Amino acid sequence: MVKIEFAPLNIPLNRRFQTAAVLQWVFSFLFGAQCCFCVYVVIVLNGYWHVAALYALWLYLDWDTPQAGGRRSDWVRHWTVWKHFGDYFPIHLIKTCDLDPERNYLMGFHPHGILVAGAFGNFCTEYTGFRELYPGMTPYLHTLGIWFGFPFFREYLMSSGVVSCSKKSLTHVLSQKGGGNVSIIVIGGAAESLEARPGSLVLEALNRKGFVKIALRCGAHLVPVFSFGENDLFNQLKNPKGSLVRTIQDGMRKTLGFSLPLFHARGVFQYSLGFMPFRQPIYTIVGEPIVVERNLSPSSDEVDRLHGCYLGALAKLFEQHKAEYGILEHQHLIFT
Repeated sequence: MVKIEFAPLNIPLNRRFQTAAVLQWVFSFLFGAQCCFCVYVVIVLNGYWHVAALYALWLYLDWDTPQAGGRRSDWVRHWTVWKHFGDYFPIHLIKTCDLDPERNYLMGFHPHGILVAGAFGNFCTEYTGFRELYPGMTPYLHTLGIWFGFPFFREYLMSSGVVSCSKKSLTHVLSQKGGGNVSIIVIGGAAESLEARPGSLVLEALNRKGFVKIALRCGAHLVPVFSFGENDLFNQLKNPKGSLVRTIQDGMRKTLGFSLPLFHARGVFQYSLGFMPFRQPIYTIVGEPIVVERNLSPSSDEVDRLHGCYLGALAKLFEQHKAEYGILEHQHLIFT
């Protein structure tokens, strides 16, 4: 039987704000799209068909926007709720070198974790200092295109700077003249989320080469990013490869493009069980860029060579900083 450890009543008000901020984020991540779709259905069923028709027309006309840079809102990115969100863990963005605002960059974010809290906090809000650390740069966090098919929810996503992870979307961002654009891709995707648990150093990367090919075709410099603490936010039920649970999860991932990690951590008013992440600090380290010369028709060997260079740079970044964040000397990244 799980012993429930309840939170004390005299918690400071700012910590309650932090918990509320993360609660709404978790809810939005897990159920936001479904709730927005239900709202649209309710609008239709209650006779406001003209409102629904107007939005459907808007959706048709605006369908390609998530693949054309999106529609960010500085107002949304500056919402105070995101400050409380970042302070909950807290989330830190750490710069290792400057980025040239006249160039475009493709950042590979590792690891995925369960809900990619570090990527959202650092690149979709204005409270961890991205704009101050990298003046003249605009971040675009890429995610699955399926989420942009849900009414209203798509507007919420784009307002924070989230865009589609399609080839067309990446090419659009990275081909902009004048530079100053940063595409952030969570390389491991849904497959890696199934390995996310405290202490895990498994990265789904050996066969992830599409981003390298796009970087070559666009001439975008590659930047490895490692987020220490991302995997420590949730526990996950055991799902070894070959188990029934993992087989179902893999089948869902291959069919729908995403999967459902069976995760748990703490609750809102107690620390023993729930879907709220643990209060664990996240340190997102942005590495040095790998210079990429534009090549419209890269060969397989050229892609493999750059991919190997990228993995080497990622491993080096991890090794240089791991001791600072509690990783033991004998522990190393495991690429699968």
